[in-house]
Amino acid sequence: MRRPHDIIIRPVISEHSIELMDENKYTFIVDKKSNKSEIKKAIEEIFKVSVIRISTLKVRGKKRRMGRFEGKTPEKKKAIVTLKSGDKIEVFEGL
Repeated sequence: MRRPHDIIIRPVISEHSIELMDENKYTFIVDKKSNKSEIKKAIEEIFKVSVIRISTLKVRGKKRRMGRFEGKTPEKKKAIVTLKSGDKIEVFEGL
């Protein structure tokens, strides 16, 4: 079984994700192969909170150019986690 820190890669800090925090929703970049039940167990184990709902979405890579060279940004998977009212994740408290 994979470790929780292998499933949850990093939090997403953007205007939209900060607005979602008012609704007790937190956004994370997760491993592309992980499913909702693995993400739920990892969040609950790492942050000691109770998760109500998880929404996942795949973000396709975009084409980018650097002069005459073309490339593509990597694909990733996001998870929007809704917590029980009263629970908070301390990583985001300074924002």
